[in-house]
Amino acid sequence: MRYNKIRKMDISNGEGVRVSIFMQGCTFNCKNCFNPETHSFDGGKEFTEDTINRVLELSGNENVEGLSILGGEPLHPKNIDGTTTLSKRFKEKYPNKNIWVWTGFLFENLKDSEVMKYIDVLVDGQYVDELHNPMLKWRGSSNQRVIDVQKSLKENKIINYEK
Repeated sequence: MRYNKIRKMDISNGEGVRVSIFMQGCTFNCKNCFNPETHSFDGGKEFTEDTINRVLELSGNENVEGLSILGGEPLHPKNIDGTTTLSKRFKEKYPNKNIWVWTGFLFENLKDSEVMKYIDVLVDGQYVDELHNPMLKWRGSSNQRVIDVQKSLKENKIINYEK
């Protein structure tokens, strides 16, 4: 597994100040993707124990509210194990901070995955350029949903995230 970059004080990918990691590799090839440099599974840098430790260290800053995991596609079969490990370790160390994940996959197809135990907010669905709306918060196109994962799992239905 590989990652493209880490942003240590990101304010554009989720609520509040966040540490963001952009995973490498995606097969969706959405038209006008905002991160085409993350499509190749061969690009970026190797995702290692040192990468996880770096993310955890950066997340310890008292101003950081949580971790954002984007891509590429963090929940692609080639990436989901690493994303799960990172998410689990993050929640063990920072149980009061949140995790946001962006994915082209749908919640309904992911809800039984182990990683979902650790995710607080999921922005799901592929970006559709024809449905692009710059006024949408935390998503690029109107087909995408901002989901409160833990409430949705508990109630067994989609619950949209609300601050």
